[in-house]
Amino acid sequence: MDQDLVTNPKWSQRRQNRATAFRFIFQWEMNQTDDFHRDLNELINRLGKDEGFFSYAYELVDGIMEKIDIIDSMIKELVDNWEFSRIAKADLGLLRVAIYEIQYRLDVPPVVVIDEILEISKEFSSENSKKFLNGVLDKVVNQLPRPARKPAI
Repeated sequence: MDQDLVTNPKWSQRRQNRATAFRFIFQWEMNQTDDFHRDLNELINRLGKDEGFFSYAYELVDGIMEKIDIIDSMIKELVDNWEFSRIAKADLGLLRVAIYEIQYRLDVPPVVVIDEILEISKEFSSENSKKFLNGVLDKVVNQLPRPARKPAI
């Protein structure tokens, strides 16, 4: 992954934070370590911006790591006729970020999350992945007990 894509200056700060969280979760999946906080700090330090700029990325990664078993079980239930282990690692990372944000960040409308993840996927995934991600995330939104176009809080 190209570091410049994660910090694309054309992207909003929030999108850069989501992309950074995705990048970390993707890398962690490929090489899990015992101290993800240290690893996340190293990644963010390499991006050349102050830690405050990436505060939302820290929040996302902490939340995802805390809820990863729940998020992964949701993914397993939502993916029809597909083994969890066969999901492309980039798609898995994108799904983890999106599902965490949809389920636990009630201040963000779910449709915004889906749009953001699909935009990020254009840089890190294939066109087929976009369809896959959209299908899975639509199922998540359809199961929500809250409006998809408004924040819940």
